[in-house]
Amino acid sequence: MSGDRPSPLVIERILRDREGIWQQIVAERDLNALTGRMLTSSAIALACYGAVLGFFHSPLMALTSALKLPLLFLVTLAICLPTLYLFNLVFGARLSVRQSLALVMVAITVTSMLAVAFAPISLFFLITANDYGFFKLLNVAILALSALVGLRFLTGGMQVLNDHGLLAPEAANVPAPVQAVPAAVQAVPAPVQAVPAPVQAVPAAVPAEATPATAPVAVPVGAAVAESTSNGAVTTAPAPAQVPTQWAGQPAGASFPPGYGPQRPWDGRPVPRAEPTQRPTSMTLLYIWILLFGFVGTQLAWTLRPFFGDPGQDFAFFRSIDGNFYAEILRTIANL
Repeated sequence: MSGDRPSPLVIERILRDREGIWQQIVAERDLNALTGRMLTSSAIALACYGAVLGFFHSPLMALTSALKLPLLFLVTLAICLPTLYLFNLVFGARLSVRQSLALVMVAITVTSMLAVAFAPISLFFLITANDYGFFKLLNVAILALSALVGLRFLTGGMQVLNDHGLLAPEAANVPAPVQAVPAAVQAVPAPVQAVPAPVQAVPAAVPAEATPATAPVAVPVGAAVAESTSNGAVTTAPAPAQVPTQWAGQPAGASFPPGYGPQRPWDGRPVPRAEPTQRPTSMTLLYIWILLFGFVGTQLAWTLRPFFGDPGQDFAFFRSIDGNFYAEILRTIANL
């Protein structure tokens, strides 16, 4: 699927052609249109799921939750995106604001679409098990699972940007010396690999049949070797040349970096292996930013409550700010 092809179902393209999405973000191609489609799709999906949450209390609460749930994600993004962008700049990454926004919007789009896919399940338990505490915990678990899947997409996209050198450009521009070793090995022609074992022979002055078979005689390189034919005649042939110390096919004066020369059987030295790629600082900061995003989002959700609406209380657009989200979840679990 082409990265330039417009599609109203942007989530389908994200799931089916995620490599194309990453490449489009790397190239910064039509990011405004892509981000706009993701923003629209996410807002609609979150509004639908928010309506399911608020319907437990009343139709009026369903309407307000449909407005507040998209607002929750977008305000959290607006609060945390500058931190992600500046952290990457401080540690040498070359991400633009549009690239950072597009990456995070991919995660939010996946989260919102997966959450709205759970909406029929949430409605089923709303109808069959009319319990406020259970319904609240069920939907918190649905949102948490959806967010984890969305964040997996975010880390995958950042890893692709790292592979293209956008997170650690200094490491991407310097070729590793170890990569030259396999190329040199592949350049060895087949005849060199097929060099026969040293021939046990005798000097040309001595006939081959007069020498004991068990007495090998060393022959200098290029010296003539006596061979006997079937009719008894003695012929001479040049001895096979030894394998040179430099790689075959390379110039006579070619040299290799220390530790990366050709490995000879008698050297006893192993060929150096490439060091494992280190995780760039930007990737470590991404995980820290994800935790920050989660804390800001949960606290903002507590501030914008109610989303579900306690059936024992009257309708209210906002509740008074007291306590915190985590204490409320523990209290709800204890009351089940």
